[in-house]
Amino acid sequence: MDTTQFRQLPAVHKLLESAVVASWCDVYARTDVVRALQAALSQARAALREGGTLESWDQPAILRIAADVLTRQAQLHLRAVINATGIVLHTNLGRAPLAAEAIAAVQESAMGYSNLELDLETGQRGQRYDHVEKVICDLTGAEAALVVNNNAAAVFLILRELANGVPVAISRGELIEIGGSFRVSEIMRESGAQLVEVGTTNKTHERDYENALNEGVALVLRIHASNFKMLGFTYKPSLDALVKLAHARDVPVYEDLGSGSLFNLKKVGIGEEPTVRESIAAGVDVVSFSGDKLLGATQAGIICGKKRYLDRLKKNQLLRALRVDKLTLAALEATLRLYRDEEIARSRVPTLHMMTRAVDDLRDDANRLADTLRKSLAAQGKGVVADVRVTRVESQVGGGALPSEDLPSYGVALHVVGVSEQTLLERLRAQSPPIIARIMKEEVIFDVRTIFAWQRDELVRGIANACTGCA
Repeated sequence: MDTTQFRQLPAVHKLLESAVVASWCDVYARTDVVRALQAALSQARAALREGGTLESWDQPAILRIAADVLTRQAQLHLRAVINATGIVLHTNLGRAPLAAEAIAAVQESAMGYSNLELDLETGQRGQRYDHVEKVICDLTGAEAALVVNNNAAAVFLILRELANGVPVAISRGELIEIGGSFRVSEIMRESGAQLVEVGTTNKTHERDYENALNEGVALVLRIHASNFKMLGFTYKPSLDALVKLAHARDVPVYEDLGSGSLFNLKKVGIGEEPTVRESIAAGVDVVSFSGDKLLGATQAGIICGKKRYLDRLKKNQLLRALRVDKLTLAALEATLRLYRDEEIARSRVPTLHMMTRAVDDLRDDANRLADTLRKSLAAQGKGVVADVRVTRVESQVGGGALPSEDLPSYGVALHVVGVSEQTLLERLRAQSPPIIARIMKEEVIFDVRTIFAWQRDELVRGIANACTGCA
């Protein structure tokens, strides 16, 4: 190996003197520019060790590599992606996209100051929860409401305040574990509540709760099965019957709805998910649910119910550690206001819109995407041999919601000759923006249900680049 070639490569300080690199320093930090140049020179040395020629690594070539490195370094680690999986509430991809109204509210709140904790009428200090409490109560029928940073926090706060050091009855069939190894039994232990298991895994009767109430339980906890489904030889009391049993002994009932829905999905033929209003109407004292699942807003734990219990939660010192910021409240309020009209919510809240889209519309979208993609691949002129076709697929709600509910959909299936499906997925993730798809029957599938219209051009360009091995 001729090491003299290494000495002929331009030094970093010389490269910094060039007009091109000087212009980079006007945009990027000098330290980042230096690192990019060093990375490019390292690639050049590695290529020379492998027998490359010095002519291939002149200054323009090194600067091209450095520019690519600098662009990649400048990208935010948290990035927007195109979700072509068909999973509406994809936990790994950030769950619910926000409505345009929520995005505008976040932007307005973030750009300057706000009345987060200021009562504009009195000029005195106010409560941050006032911004959303009334609209939550109007939509659910509850007497009072509160918001914390997620539903796990809501569960912990409620148990800590209402059941610290006292026995809590819960059906054995509801001692669930959700994502991230979050177990109800463990959160109960951490909160100080004393777990009293009633019934069996598949059957819990009224008499099981009645026996526990006779033995002095101070709270009845009901966990809605939002992330799993139990079928077959099963039984549990109706919510009305459970509330009646507990209230006869002046014991409150707390229901964790998990996903939580303000829109009656049963009316459009999707699942059997109860609404929050139904739980409140049944007499449940405290209800909690997530903000970024079926509601389609930002991450939050929403608590609503009877005022006498919510007042206690609001006074708990733990609330300060669990409170939400102005951006969360802005997005949540704007989203909740859309629910004052169900048809407006269905059209403007992305989660609801994607879940309830007509199959015929999805088929038309898939046909348009397939036609555009075929034309784009043909225009590449790089010898790409690809099979592009429209196919029936099944979408999923995701996010631990409606686990047994598949949504009929359409997608574009792609097979590229000479490129494995896994390789194609890797190339798609390397695009800007990254494209997240899935494999079905040895084809890469792009489910149109979760692809926004404004992403279509970037999607087609990214797929075409992935087919040719470009990034």
